Amino acid sequence: MSTVIYPSPIFGPVHSRRLGISLGINLLPKDGKWCSFDCIYCECGLNSERRAHAPLPTREEVYEALEGQLQKMHEEGPHPDVLTFAGNGEPTLHPHFPEIVDDVIRLRNRYCPEAKISVLSNSTQIHRREVREALMRTDNPIMKLDTIDADYIHRIDRPQGHYDVEAIIQHLAEMSPQVIIQTMFMQGEGVDNTSDSYVQPWLQALGRIRPRQVMIYTIDRETPVSGLEKTKPEVLDEIGEKVRQAGFDCSVSY
Repeated sequence: MSTVIYPSPIFGPVHSRRLGISLGINLLPKDGKWCSFDCIYCECGLNSERRAHAPLPTREEVYEALEGQLQKMHEEGPHPDVLTFAGNGEPTLHPHFPEIVDDVIRLRNRYCPEAKISVLSNSTQIHRREVREALMRTDNPIMKLDTIDADYIHRIDRPQGHYDVEAIIQHLAEMSPQVIIQTMFMQGEGVDNTSDSYVQPWLQALGRIRPRQVMIYTIDRETPVSGLEKTKPEVLDEIGEKVRQAGFDCSVSY
């Protein structure tokens, strides 16, 4: 099993399938995972196998490291298309996430005003008003909703605490029209969220949320649990067309 643990607090730039030249901001420990999900497809591995021992980076450490990297990229290139909160788990778990968002906005405006600020989030912390408001201050709050089927969520995304998909949908709707929904489609033994029995209720949830955009994608790297399979391009394209017919912009990544 080959998994990725990202440096902290800054990594990259890397080329993202969906976002372009992305400078990563990792608010999680540098030596392991810190996540409220334990997805069987996570490129960082399973929580139990990647336990972190290092502390979270402080707000000051994030600011200093990001400013240094942005100064270098401003002088030497390449300029980033996006500054992305991502890394070794769920970025909104950091206790100073809202304040760090404001710091990143200030640094972006100073060094690369054309760049967007994105957050890749599993949506588990959006019941906290301060987190939702911070996410809304970014350009691209990209929020996970793999399905609305509770059994699938608990088997595949494996929340590490209370998870109420109906409450998640309601909070995502409160973030409209800024919110972007991201959904992982995949198949394998006992795993398949590509059929109409999953897709149609998910489309109905999109109708309630009214996102600005929907990003659908499939497995791109080795997964910590074996037996998972990429969804075929033609299946993703078919789902993407259903999203567009429902009235939403949709990007598809194979």
